[in-house]
Amino acid sequence: MIETWSDLIPLLPELFLLGMINIILIAGLFIDEKRRGIVHFLAILTLVFTAIITMRDFNVLQRYTALGGMFVRDGVSDVLKLFIYLTTAVVFVYAKHSLRVSKLFVAEYYTLVLFAVLGMCILVSGGNLLTIYLGLELLALSSYALVALDRDSPSASESAMKYFVLGALASGLLLYGMSMLYGLTGSLELAVIAKKLASGDLPPILMAFTITFIVVGIAFKFGAAPFHMWVPDVYHGAPTAVTLFISSAPKLAAAGMAFRVLAEGLEPRVQDWAQMLGFLALLSLVIGNLAAIAQTNLKRMLAYSTISHVGFILLGILAGDEAGMAAAMFYVIVYALMSTAAFGLIIALSRAGFDAERIEDFKGLNQRHPWFAFLMLVTMASMAGFPPTIGFFAKLYVLQAAVDAGWLWLAITSVVFAVIGAYYYLRVIKVMYFDEPEVDHKISVPGDVRSVLAVNVVMLLVLTIMAGPLTRLCEQAWY
Repeated sequence: MIETWSDLIPLLPELFLLGMINIILIAGLFIDEKRRGIVHFLAILTLVFTAIITMRDFNVLQRYTALGGMFVRDGVSDVLKLFIYLTTAVVFVYAKHSLRVSKLFVAEYYTLVLFAVLGMCILVSGGNLLTIYLGLELLALSSYALVALDRDSPSASESAMKYFVLGALASGLLLYGMSMLYGLTGSLELAVIAKKLASGDLPPILMAFTITFIVVGIAFKFGAAPFHMWVPDVYHGAPTAVTLFISSAPKLAAAGMAFRVLAEGLEPRVQDWAQMLGFLALLSLVIGNLAAIAQTNLKRMLAYSTISHVGFILLGILAGDEAGMAAAMFYVIVYALMSTAAFGLIIALSRAGFDAERIEDFKGLNQRHPWFAFLMLVTMASMAGFPPTIGFFAKLYVLQAAVDAGWLWLAITSVVFAVIGAYYYLRVIKVMYFDEPEVDHKISVPGDVRSVLAVNVVMLLVLTIMAGPLTRLCEQAWY
């Protein structure tokens, strides 16, 4: 598998990340609580240097393989990895304040998140079904433990148990689909599988069953309806610092998994899985937007809104061509930035003994702190897709790809439910600007959180004006 040391060059970012995780894991045993900030610093430094190593040979037009084709490094994987690093670094800055307030500032949080990041990197670079599954399970097992980080919280323990049981079921279905695919094609390599499927010699009924199991596994990892049951409970029950992470970076990894398995391995059977994704996208848009309207808890509302956003991501993937994949990649990157901003603001407005989880907690925020109200306004408007925000352009990009691929009816339905979904985002804006405040406590936010929040939201504004470079980057990764 490894003939020379140069064969490991494509894996250098992952190898460096793994080495630093081990150092942080050991350091966490010897660093006391008063110096826990060292672990936080090491974790962010790890992400920075991993990104630098990734950027060193960054070229969206080049494709490298390692370990006999099991590991692939190309424009798609590098772009997704860089935004995974960026999103996770932002998560660490926000999470530090939340973990201190909730007395959960432990080294295990950083170790588990970094292990999850390693799993995501392996997942988006998988050129083999075995590699993809290993990356997925590393991400999943780390996520289960993160949700149960607050061992004294019954809701967190309950959420972790639900997440684990449903996640194990989805992993089993995905593994069963992969095993059937191996039995039919005789290979685990995505490139070989694609060639076998293109020959048209495989039984159509067995292929339909195989693709169904694989699509179900991917849909669960996305949180698409009707496999969304875990999303509201996990978002609500987990500590906010954990919800912040689960809602952002793993969506990038789920998109990478869909790109690898569907767009590369199962590309010759695009007509089969596109129909399934169309059904999942429709259900996600309907259930996500309608259920979010009934929520009074902001974390649950954002959970259901995530399901509706997944519907738009699937809308790009089901187009089945390069334009659709580039649109889906652009959308998931923008969504990750919006999600970190939304949960970062929830963390910023929380304090000891008070979690700003209810929509009512944001009443009169403009009178209490106009700057935070403005940041939330931009974030909610972007998530709703109001023009001319970046969320609007992301939706437009995906809709255009779907229409070009012949999914006009689904594109029209998506627009209708996006308009319906705008209601619950407008409700948050209305509460902040037109309701009288119910509490008058001082909002005290550390300088690093305040600064990164500003940069996070300003990035959304800058992308609104300069969406072209990111759009071209996504297109170059696919064309």
